[in-house]
Amino acid sequence: MVVVDLREFSEEAFDPKKWINAALESRHPQDPVDHFLSDLEESLRSSSEKIADALEHEGADALLRVPHACREAVHLRDEAQALRSVVSSILLKLRKAEGTSAESVSALARIDTVKQRMESAYETLQDAAGLTQLSASVEDVFASGDLPRAAETLANMRNCLSAVGEVAEFANIRKQLEVLEDRLEEMAQPRLADAFAKRRVEVVQELRQILVRIGRFKSLELHYTKMHVKHLKKLWEEFDTVQRTSKLEVEKDMERNPSIVDSITHASFISFSSWLPSFYDELLLYLEQEWKWCMNALPEDYISLVPKLLVEAMNEMFSSFVNRINLATGDVVPETKSLTKVDILSGGMPKGTKFQNKHLEELIELHNMTTTFARNIQHLFSESDVSILVGTLKAVYSPYEMSKQSYGQMENAILSSAVAAIDSRGAVARGVGAQGIELSETVRRMEESIPRVILLLEAAVERCISFTGGSEVDELLVTLDEVMLQYLSNLQETLKSLRSVCGLDNVVHHDSAKKDTGIDRKEGACLIKVVSEEEWSIVQGALQILTVADCLTSRASVFEASLRATLARIGTSLSLSVLGSSLDRSHKSNDAKVETPIAGRAALDVAACASVICLRKRGSF
Repeated sequence: MVVVDLREFSEEAFDPKKWINAALESRHPQDPVDHFLSDLEESLRSSSEKIADALEHEGADALLRVPHACREAVHLRDEAQALRSVVSSILLKLRKAEGTSAESVSALARIDTVKQRMESAYETLQDAAGLTQLSASVEDVFASGDLPRAAETLANMRNCLSAVGEVAEFANIRKQLEVLEDRLEEMAQPRLADAFAKRRVEVVQELRQILVRIGRFKSLELHYTKMHVKHLKKLWEEFDTVQRTSKLEVEKDMERNPSIVDSITHASFISFSSWLPSFYDELLLYLEQEWKWCMNALPEDYISLVPKLLVEAMNEMFSSFVNRINLATGDVVPETKSLTKVDILSGGMPKGTKFQNKHLEELIELHNMTTTFARNIQHLFSESDVSILVGTLKAVYSPYEMSKQSYGQMENAILSSAVAAIDSRGAVARGVGAQGIELSETVRRMEESIPRVILLLEAAVERCISFTGGSEVDELLVTLDEVMLQYLSNLQETLKSLRSVCGLDNVVHHDSAKKDTGIDRKEGACLIKVVSEEEWSIVQGALQILTVADCLTSRASVFEASLRATLARIGTSLSLSVLGSSLDRSHKSNDAKVETPIAGRAALDVAACASVICLRKRGSF
């Protein structure tokens, strides 16, 4: 019997003819066609009968299950209706309870408010009674000399007064409390000074708690800074002591042997620039010791207390520091060394005396010493807040504030003098016939002056960054513009003088004179012949001048590109140092025609503050 696949008959694209042809093709070649077709027919009929029997059986079973399913559906419908009625009754009960509960809650809230007010009134009455009792017994507490107990009593009185409020009946007690707090502070001051002097950690901590309890912690800061500032001032005044001692020794030696005055003077006196590093070292060592001690004695306050000590010390030494910087800067030049009263830092130079490069170099050297000290302080106070650290650096750099504000004037004087000293003229005019030599020498000097001027400008940029950290770039740009204009003006004057040297002005003059006075043709022809002999040398000189102009343009462009890069780098550095209103200013770069974030004039070194912020952002601390 042929096996029939019934799945082929369920396909939508079933074609009987194709199916029969496919079946015939799949038969064995030796089987007769008639026999094969009869077997195929028998298989199809058998399959059809089986399918019919299966459908009849399944249909009978389905008819038997229909009544039971209908009964189940009716049962589910009845249960759903019952559940709906139950939910409806529950919702109705909730709506009724909601109205009743809202009224109950509102009543409870009013009762709770009344209760809280009654409790507050009761506590206030207790505070008032306690305040009266404390006011009566506080004198006995003070008489006992128990400072912690006295501080606790005054703190309780302060709390009671805060609870009672501004009541007229307690005005006298409020005044009494202020007097008692002052009295307790006065009693604690001698003990505090003695504890600081003898380094008694436990006593200092106990007195701190007392002062904090009565809100007088400022008294501790005042005593600590006052005591240590005295010692730091002694360190600072050692320079004057050494100078006086040296002066006395010099006077004695002069009396003994007047012929060796100069050698004695130079050997005996100590310059401020050589003494300042040792002072910074001693000051740093002293602050390190105080930092370690305060870390143990005042663990909650040392990160602000020791920086405050340095700030107060620098404020005390400010005037003297500025005066010593003035004297040290003036001593490097003989013209200003002999002047006893001259304010070099603010540009107050007497007539006939110019600010020189040595003055600024000495000032920058002192500033670099201070920068080294500031970096050590930055490392020592690394645990302090940024605002405290910036305030400390501001105090360290404060003696240089005046000089930074007048930096533009100082730099202008230095560059103007240097440019004026450049001689681009070849020689004096020697008359017609020597024009070629004169022109060649002048062009050579003009060409040699270009790199000298560019080096002067580059050195000025380096000084500005080294001294001001970039805060005075706006003044530097103005100075560079003025100096370049001065140099170009000098070149123009030189070119004008070359016209006279080359006889060009004489030719014009003689031509006009010939028209006005009627010079004879023979004299004019001789003059033209002389000029023609120098014509080739003049043309060569003109070409050389064009080459010099091209060289000046090229070197100026390179310098301008370098300056732009420097300004961009400074701008990026200074943008990190937005540290408050005193530093949060911007200036426009006149040369680059772009807005460069430049911090305004500030008392502190802006580059140092930028590094503080940068290191904090990187997590280096």
